[in-house]
Amino acid sequence: MARPALRPAPRPAPRRGRLAATLVLALATALLTGCGGEPLPDGVARVERVVDGDTIELSLSTGRERVRLLGIDTPETVHPTKPTECFGPEASARLAELAPAGSELRIERDVELRDRYGRLLAYLWAPDGTFINESLVAGGYARTLPIDPNRAHRRTLADAESAARSSGAGLWSACD
Repeated sequence: MARPALRPAPRPAPRRGRLAATLVLALATALLTGCGGEPLPDGVARVERVVDGDTIELSLSTGRERVRLLGIDTPETVHPTKPTECFGPEASARLAELAPAGSELRIERDVELRDRYGRLLAYLWAPDGTFINESLVAGGYARTLPIDPNRAHRRTLADAESAARSSGAGLWSACD
């Protein structure tokens, strides 16, 4: 009677391979959680930094993103070919007040996901319920910038601009 062939026991994975897998898992977890803390739920973002009055860097559940606030336009402060415009520094400072680094915001998207520069397009809300895009317009830090097909808050932003313009708020009285 023939004896069954003995198979060698499986060899354990080299420690180096397990260490690499552990490091990859740790890195992926850090990226998804914004480098610390619990993972962010969908629709919530953590502020990393303000770029200018209408652009911000956020950590989302999918990673870090540069986000362009939808429906508004603020005077330039960091454009590579344009000088700093009237009321630009004030608009950037106001966005930093409304969305300080480390704070968590509610994020809402519209029809288009990204602009031509690859930035995520979004409306933002502060924890106290302040609609940040509208607040910038209402305070005279931004003008409306309607770009079809993104229409979700067009009327709200237009009404805020009309009131800011009528009262001479911010850039409506400070700039020509």
